[in-house]
Amino acid sequence: MARALLLFHSTSSSFSLLSKPKHHLPLSTVTSAMSNHHHHPSLDVIGGGYDQFFQAFKTLNNPYNPFPLIAWNRHVETIFASFYRRTPDVKLRRQVLRTKDDGAVSLDWISGPDVLHLPPDSPLLILLPGLTGGSEDSYVRHMILKAKSKGFRVVVFNSRGCGNSPVTTPQFYSASFIGDMNEVVHHVSTKYPKANLYAVGWSLGGNILVNYLGRDSQASRFSGAVSLCNPFDLVIADENFHKGFNNVYDKALAKSLRKIFKKHALLFEDIGGEYNIPLAANCQTVREYDDGITRVSFGFKSVDEYYASSSSSDSIKNVRVPLLCIQAENDPIAPSTGIPRQDIKENPNCMLIVTPKGGHLGWIADTLLGAPWTDGPVMDFLEYLEGTTSKSSLSYNDPENAQQAEAFAHEVI
Repeated sequence: MARALLLFHSTSSSFSLLSKPKHHLPLSTVTSAMSNHHHHPSLDVIGGGYDQFFQAFKTLNNPYNPFPLIAWNRHVETIFASFYRRTPDVKLRRQVLRTKDDGAVSLDWISGPDVLHLPPDSPLLILLPGLTGGSEDSYVRHMILKAKSKGFRVVVFNSRGCGNSPVTTPQFYSASFIGDMNEVVHHVSTKYPKANLYAVGWSLGGNILVNYLGRDSQASRFSGAVSLCNPFDLVIADENFHKGFNNVYDKALAKSLRKIFKKHALLFEDIGGEYNIPLAANCQTVREYDDGITRVSFGFKSVDEYYASSSSSDSIKNVRVPLLCIQAENDPIAPSTGIPRQDIKENPNCMLIVTPKGGHLGWIADTLLGAPWTDGPVMDFLEYLEGTTSKSSLSYNDPENAQQAEAFAHEVI
């Protein structure tokens, strides 16, 4: 999303909800947490996992302090963060992963001498940027450095066409397509079989992540995950996109989508079918692009069917690993009315934090140009899970799996 704004302005087994959570704590510990911990009233914190996970956080009993002069308006905060938040210098090593359908995604691994000395069982964190976003975005870079400082091995999953990832087939990605995520998880789990696996997703990346956790049988490989500024209900988000100033974001994202599409337009030459290539190539809204390309690529009869079927709000109730969701009440792109509050309350694996301010991918609090406020709670949660999780007993050293992973992967340094 940050990249989109810049471009625009510059030219599985089933379980009962009553089943024992993976990170179940002793009753005495939970009771102590219930009696001793309360969040600050400036934050809205709920979830079936509240009593279990609240003790992980170091700052939720403090007020949320949005930065003066910036956070008074959700659009100012959103755009300011996109333009002026510092983008840290991070050394990344790119790996292009070839998928089973001959497509490609790019994995950008944190690199450097200190990373080379990480033990093989160091926790592994996969990052999923927002729509058209990639490892170059400032909010992604800040999380990379924060996680690295805590001893996590970090890799950014750049979807097809995003972050200069190559496109080798006439297919990009969608809000509900989890095939590439499945292959990425298999690959990194095979590469580091002793590591506990975690993920953080922003915006559309958060929607894809939650859909994966709720719909894929392999999601149990994860020890925990975090979703931020997730639109959740794409029907509501689409309606909201066309109101007032929100049209600015819609046009900005459409411009980024056009740029990515035109770079790979020859792949769609003479493709036929229901594809509307002129509509996608000249789209003025995200909806037009999805109508011309996305919904056709993934077999939906209409854009409305695509949005309704791809909303991660329907997946929350099926999430079986610890999941933290962080949203801003005033988010102009991921409206709070789309948050599946009741399902989060009823799922013992889920916890929700809603800040009063934050905009979209903003959360400018305490520091003006530095990392978003959310980096602190995200790492509190992940470190807590890593500290309470015994190393996975699953092994991905099977020779056949290793051969498959090696066949799919091609390193580009």
